[in-house]
Amino acid sequence: MYVCICNAIRESDLRRTARRCPGDAEAIYAALGKRPNCGQCLDDAEDILAEEREMAFLPACAA
Repeated sequence: MYVCICNAIRESDLRRTARRCPGDAEAIYAALGKRPNCGQCLDDAEDILAEEREMAFLPACAA
């Protein structure tokens, strides 16, 4: 699913990059070589980043 239509950034792109790069949605966009345009996606992007990072810290038996 596309999270950012302006930059054609998919949810999978955000999740993959969140696992290797720190920072907020704007930092992740920069790591992808993009920057927010209209900004409507940033709240959803932040939610996805938080979810992905939370999953990274769950014990293996809880996942």
